[in-house]
Amino acid sequence: MVEVLHARFTEHVYPMHVHDAWTVLIVDSGAVRYHLDRHERGTPGDTVSLLPPQVPHNGEPATADGFRKRVVYLDMTQLDERYIGAAVDGPDLTDPLLRRRVVQLHAALADPGDELEAESRLAFIGERLRAILRPRPAVTGGGPPRGVAGDLRDLLDARLPAAVTLDEAGRLLHAHPTHLVRAFSAAYGIAPHQYVMSRRVDRARRLLLGGHPPALAATAAGFYDQSHLNRHFKRVLGVTPGRYARAGQGG
Repeated sequence: MVEVLHARFTEHVYPMHVHDAWTVLIVDSGAVRYHLDRHERGTPGDTVSLLPPQVPHNGEPATADGFRKRVVYLDMTQLDERYIGAAVDGPDLTDPLLRRRVVQLHAALADPGDELEAESRLAFIGERLRAILRPRPAVTGGGPPRGVAGDLRDLLDARLPAAVTLDEAGRLLHAHPTHLVRAFSAAYGIAPHQYVMSRRVDRARRLLLGGHPPALAATAAGFYDQSHLNRHFKRVLGVTPGRYARAGQGG
């Protein structure tokens, strides 16, 4: 498990972004509307939404009253890349047992000293998710497609947190910069600069939770300065880095 998040939003709209981890989302009140792999999805009833890593998605309130959510971020030790395709095809899981186990995990995490119970709850969530999803032995929906779009994503990932210019990418990949942008956006539903910025926000978030002050987290994650981090962090997550760090330190 990477991180746990509780939040309530009434107006914040998540832009297209990606995460390095699996997102396990339950909505306690209201509803969320989002796009994943160019398909509009939602959180009807008592579902559990499972958003796979490295697949761009956005999100916004589906009602005027907003929504209240609880999220668990899982690393690849719980679900590996074989399950990404199945999650892209059907991210909103109607499974009362799975939802009950997610609720139980959040309850265990709320009480310091119950770490063993939380680990047990997490293990059962992973087991249930693997039973629901059918792993794909071949290339999944989350892997880079063949061609220049996949090559560009590999290059962007390899250079993180530093940036690569489009001119340099064009020379390395033997393609015109505008073709790179069009191909990447068409393949992933997100522009190259949005992809890089969301990966940097993800990195900054982990650094903040690890105790790094915002100014140091900003430079370590590839932002120009703390102001640059603040602007993009709040745009993606709806909260400032400082407030996010204080909430994480408070458990």
